[in-house]
Amino acid sequence: MSLVSAFAPIWILTAVGYAACRWGLLGEAAASVLGRFVFHLAMPAALFLALSRMPLSGFASRSLLAFGLSTAAVVGFGWVVASWLFGRRTGEQPIWGMAAGYVNSANLGIPIATQVLGTVSFLAEVVLLQVLVVTPVILVALDRHTDPAGRVRVRRIASLPVRNPVILASLLGVVCSAAGLHLPSAAAAPLTLLSGAAAPAALVALGASLHPTAPSRAEPARPAELAVITALKLVAQPVIAYAAGLALHLSGPQLLAVVVCAGLPTAQNTFIYSQEYGVGEAVASRAVVLTTTMSLVTLAAAAALLG
Repeated sequence: MSLVSAFAPIWILTAVGYAACRWGLLGEAAASVLGRFVFHLAMPAALFLALSRMPLSGFASRSLLAFGLSTAAVVGFGWVVASWLFGRRTGEQPIWGMAAGYVNSANLGIPIATQVLGTVSFLAEVVLLQVLVVTPVILVALDRHTDPAGRVRVRRIASLPVRNPVILASLLGVVCSAAGLHLPSAAAAPLTLLSGAAAPAALVALGASLHPTAPSRAEPARPAELAVITALKLVAQPVIAYAAGLALHLSGPQLLAVVVCAGLPTAQNTFIYSQEYGVGEAVASRAVVLTTTMSLVTLAAAAALLG
């Protein structure tokens, strides 16, 4: 029941978003407006606060290396498969890879790590890796997609932290953490309120996008695509993490932490990024829902086998 209680808020808020769209409570552009609110305001606030309060020590470790190898393998493979097997365009491929390998380390990872692992210490390292390494790679690729010629422009990439609120907030958070700076309460209080809206607003937007009448610029998600993404996310990534952990001689508790974190479902950030850049929205939204639903079983199995 502890795992179910961790998943329940995600299912409920997604259902609320779907119902709100079904009954026309928020208007036709609800998913888009909520998504932009999360991307430009709530998510940057949440990332800044989380990273500014997170110690940067212990970032390089064998456990994190095992997790990072699984992430790189699955995201990279998904990126390639999206083009080779399913003919997805250049702009959609990063979202496809992210759907396959970017874990929900925040609003779902924290309660699961607390219940299964008894600590969130390793999860904090996972958050740092995803925010500081994986996210910039994805966003640079998506930003390149917005260039009419699809070219890599050094000046454009260099200015991305200034133009992208997610990257800018993450960098500022890391700087504050490294320098030991703390915001005065007058500044921290409104940011805390704003950051608290990130996860629920993203989930409501996700639910609204699932309704058949919701406006979408994306091609439909094919069942075969969702099956491959789900297999990569919930089977391949934890298996690779397990193999990497064995090769790196991790202890039993370390191995459990790596496998559980690698087995977390697709993060809703995938949908928010896809919506912001107008690519792969259908694949992203359905991958989040499907992997979240099915990961309850796979995470319970991993905890039983390795716990």
